[in-house]
Amino acid sequence: MSQERNVDESPISPIERRNSLEKHLQTRPDPKDLKDRHILLDTNAAPALQSAAQELERQRATDSLKKGLEKRPDREELIERNILPDSNAAPALQGHQRELEKHMRADSLEEKMKHRPKPEDLIKEGILNPDEDPTK
Repeated sequence: MSQERNVDESPISPIERRNSLEKHLQTRPDPKDLKDRHILLDTNAAPALQSAAQELERQRATDSLKKGLEKRPDREELIERNILPDSNAAPALQGHQRELEKHMRADSLEEKMKHRPKPEDLIKEGILNPDEDPTK
């Protein structure tokens, strides 16, 4: 079933039109609000020159970005400078990966400390002098 829309096609009187226009003009936003919302251009240039000025500004921004990207260091340099992590893991997993590596290093160090020779053994083997005994 199709709905028929009833459109009033009767002419509007000039008084109704003027009242409607006045009502809409009263609720019209001020130019500052339109500039803040980027609907009107905030410029003093003539309207004929505004599009050219806007295009020049866009081109200047594009050139500036290109220049900045050309100077950008590559990934390997950022890894060497410890700015980027040397990891192929997904970014969401890299924090967990760092924690795991930290705990693995701690476990390795703890294991090595357990098998560390005692100062008495180092003195017997001649690695330390008796006056270098750290326990005294």
